[in-house]
Amino acid sequence: MAQAQSTEADWVSRFADEVIAEGERRAPGKPIVVASGLSPSGPIHLGNLREVMTPHLVADEIRRRGHQVRHVLSWDDYDRYRKVPAGVEGIDESWAEHIGKPLTSVPAPRGSAYPNWAEHFKAAMVQALAELGIEYDPISQTEQYTSGVYREQILHAMKHRGEIDAILDQYRTKDKATGKPKAKQQKPVDEAELEAAEGSGAAAEDDGSAGGAGYFPYKPYCGVCERDLTTVTSYDDETTELAYTCVCGHSETVLLSEFNRGKLVWKVDWPMRWAYEGVIFEPSGVDHSSPGSSFVVGGQIVRKVFGGEQPIGPMYAFVGISGMAKMSSSKGGVPTPGDALKIMEAPLLRWLYARRKPNQSFKIAFDQEIQRLYDEWDKLVAKVEEGTALPADAAAYSRAARTAAGELPRTPRPLPYRTLASVVDITAGHDEQTLRILSELDPANPVTSLDETRPRLDRAEHWINTQVPAEARTIVREEPDTETLASLDEQGRESLRLLLDGLDEHWSLDGLTTLVYGVPKIQAGLDPEAKPTPELKVAQRAFFALLYQLLVGRDTGPRLPTLLLAVGADRVRKLLSA
Repeated sequence: MAQAQSTEADWVSRFADEVIAEGERRAPGKPIVVASGLSPSGPIHLGNLREVMTPHLVADEIRRRGHQVRHVLSWDDYDRYRKVPAGVEGIDESWAEHIGKPLTSVPAPRGSAYPNWAEHFKAAMVQALAELGIEYDPISQTEQYTSGVYREQILHAMKHRGEIDAILDQYRTKDKATGKPKAKQQKPVDEAELEAAEGSGAAAEDDGSAGGAGYFPYKPYCGVCERDLTTVTSYDDETTELAYTCVCGHSETVLLSEFNRGKLVWKVDWPMRWAYEGVIFEPSGVDHSSPGSSFVVGGQIVRKVFGGEQPIGPMYAFVGISGMAKMSSSKGGVPTPGDALKIMEAPLLRWLYARRKPNQSFKIAFDQEIQRLYDEWDKLVAKVEEGTALPADAAAYSRAARTAAGELPRTPRPLPYRTLASVVDITAGHDEQTLRILSELDPANPVTSLDETRPRLDRAEHWINTQVPAEARTIVREEPDTETLASLDEQGRESLRLLLDGLDEHWSLDGLTTLVYGVPKIQAGLDPEAKPTPELKVAQRAFFALLYQLLVGRDTGPRLPTLLLAVGADRVRKLLSA
């Protein structure tokens, strides 16, 4: 149903149309190639996920239509280690000695099960991508470069270094102080957006440098210190003899036709890969779309130097975080997909990326907003099942809930997230108590096992335990608040009597909802089904505040019907009896 509607209105379908047509023009009969690039230089976060999710959604739509498609994910693990990231456990400033080495040559944080820095940070992302149902062909750039896969392309780039330098020079200006070329100023990018973009393969805007021996688009890693603090001093196109020096004092002459310990600078490396892989579609972050940036320059280099074509490359916008807790900020950056998947199910996280065009920014909720997002998702599911969802909304749901390979795992009985969160908050995760409360939500159709409510229940419990501050947790009183009870006037005491008298008859989520809203109506002489007036709303708020005070010692708390069910009828009577 949703799949048939998906071609009508959503951004994914429009890109799929364009990519399929372009693929047929460029390479008829061959699999369509879309691409992503991630640099495992530290925790790979939710901003970086857009680098993978955008082409995944397009590739999945192409696959649904019966076309062959390949999603290439380049792990830029041969990038240089640039800095020691803040807040990463198991490292200290001694890791600064590795700056300039390939990420695969940097030791993993202490205690890691992985052999190097790159593998350590790739691991969490690989797990998250599997949970999200994202299919891809992984390519390690360390393996590509060190095995000589790109040898022909490297020699070609070195032979055409003058042409590359001329293209790059269009975007350089002269430094008034030195008279030497410098990169043109790019359009300023928001600092937070740059942080979100860091970690994508396109994060390094290096274009190489021109020394006394001229410009070279290739950077060797030193044979002694392993760092890229090297300068090419000469190169012979005929023999491929290359000489370099390093700041560590080492000098070496090698044959580039046999040498595998170096890489093309980023602004040449990226377009080289477009041509090598035949990439038709690859998005990039906001920092790569300004004049002189790697995507813009790469378009000229891929065409004029490597004889290829630039991919269709939409810019994707910033992904923000709503209410990031200390747990995540301690990592020195925004949360990772793994962090998000601990508090929300995979279809919901996919939906947040699928429903927004790549150039639209959005926020992922780690605070109370997650409850509203889940409510919105549940309403969408209901509309899709009824057949009343708008085509674009139905398409976004379809892309979130399933891939071309099949349905993603779902909670058999998806109770409201806010209800589950309230229950585990009150019970502190006690399974027996939790099951008792959930079984009483709808006595006509009771929950008989917590497994019916998982994995959503587990996500809500993790959210309560890690993202809700201790002072906001719900602690039910052990003994009655005798002082408040003694201070009540007759109207206050009557409201409690009406509530207690109706407990047994209304003991379900819907029944208690009717009861708590109905008590002030009855006291005002209105029918329990009457629509609230402004005066009645004031009375209801006062009644609710009284109940919260008597039950949990605060003016607010979880939804009262859920709270009453969680506390239990006997304990409610004990705490509310004046």
